[in-house]
Amino acid sequence: MNDNLLNIERALLSSLFFNPQTIEDLIEKIGHKDFYLPSHQMIYKACEELYAKNEPIDDELIREILIKDKKFDDTVLLDILSTNPIVNVEAYIKIVKENSIKRELNKLAITISKLTNEDNQITSDVIDFVQAEIYKITQDTTTEFKDSVTVLASTLDHIQKMKERGNSRLIGIDTGFRDLNKMTSGFGEGDLVIIAARPSMGKTAFVLNILQKALSRNESVAFFSLEMPAEQLMLRVLSMKTSIPLQELRIGNLRDDEWDRLNQACSTLEKSKLFIDDDSMLNIHQLKAKLRKLKNKHPEINLAIIDYLQLMSGSSNKDRHLEVSEISRGLKMLARELKIPIIALSQLNRGLESRSNKRPMLSDLRESGAIEQDADIILFIYRDDVYRAQEEKEKEMKARADGKEHTKKFNEKEEEEAEIIIGKQRNGPTGTVDLIFQKKFTRFVDSGHVPIEHVYTTSNIDTSATKIEMPNL
Repeated sequence: MNDNLLNIERALLSSLFFNPQTIEDLIEKIGHKDFYLPSHQMIYKACEELYAKNEPIDDELIREILIKDKKFDDTVLLDILSTNPIVNVEAYIKIVKENSIKRELNKLAITISKLTNEDNQITSDVIDFVQAEIYKITQDTTTEFKDSVTVLASTLDHIQKMKERGNSRLIGIDTGFRDLNKMTSGFGEGDLVIIAARPSMGKTAFVLNILQKALSRNESVAFFSLEMPAEQLMLRVLSMKTSIPLQELRIGNLRDDEWDRLNQACSTLEKSKLFIDDDSMLNIHQLKAKLRKLKNKHPEINLAIIDYLQLMSGSSNKDRHLEVSEISRGLKMLARELKIPIIALSQLNRGLESRSNKRPMLSDLRESGAIEQDADIILFIYRDDVYRAQEEKEKEMKARADGKEHTKKFNEKEEEEAEIIIGKQRNGPTGTVDLIFQKKFTRFVDSGHVPIEHVYTTSNIDTSATKIEMPNL
């Protein structure tokens, strides 16, 4: 270690004693492990403890903590107190942080050398490990044991923040649905949320509802679409947002007022931070790498969505059940690492359709019980009218085959009742939330509520324009 860096570390710590409010600048940019000298690490860690307990940064209190931990070195403390403090700490913080990152990279290089010389290591696993470690180094997310004082301080801080929000039930990402928010309190940081259903129940529509509501709150979302191209997803979002039937959008059969609404919606969405990856061959390692890279570039990303889990592959040469287990575990760990909720769609086993009550259960999750284990929240989508319509068509076809006349007993509706069944919630209740599915717009809305977000009347549409411009999709 060179003397210049030693003096810089002393000057930073000296500034804390003579100008305690400096801790506000330091605490968000460097941790105690960023200091090179172990004695400096201990002193700064004591400062962090005092700050967490809202106590003054004082040399006597520092002495008490270090003596209690049997890590006190009076010579080092006197050297710090005799060093001239600095007013502008930004440049010194940068130097300390850069040297810390270089040391961590050196350690990682040694580890990589060891891993690449071991024949039993799978290349994809090594790459994933290296990417995760580099992300930790650059984001400073390395962790260690937390004592009860630290945990209690952060817990009380969380409770206080919730109190300041007016005892709001919503503490995570807003789902966009009133009753679902009440049941779940939103999707929290590090949550893996599984949304599962049989085909045609509206999994993608439901998750696009959540996405569209998030964008309307100026939140940033990453969407991995393994099933359909990005343009098809955008058509669905536009249909939800404009209340223009999806089928009419697909063929461009729009009235003048609908073109106007479409232009308005496109202008709004152009300003949103939505990132779509529609690589249909994506595997879990690629997804991790892409999302880490995106999160590094756009730290404001606070939600990731994957459509859908069973289309993703894991490491090669594995049983499919083990592969799905690897994927679900990888997604859960990634959610915790990036501190964002990750929503993954999932298919259900065909076996449930042989039951009289076709409402999904946890045992219906396809291919792996690990999904149930790793998920924090599991939501099932169920629309009874889907099965009733299927039964009606089967009866009609049978009657025709028998040469008989068929009298319809069930007619499909534009709006259908839908159930969101909370099959698992690690930190909350299970139960059912009632919604309405609007088929024309592939949109779910709260039960009993008329959506007013995109109601258009002739009074608020400018019909004087003679030129209708085709929006840039």
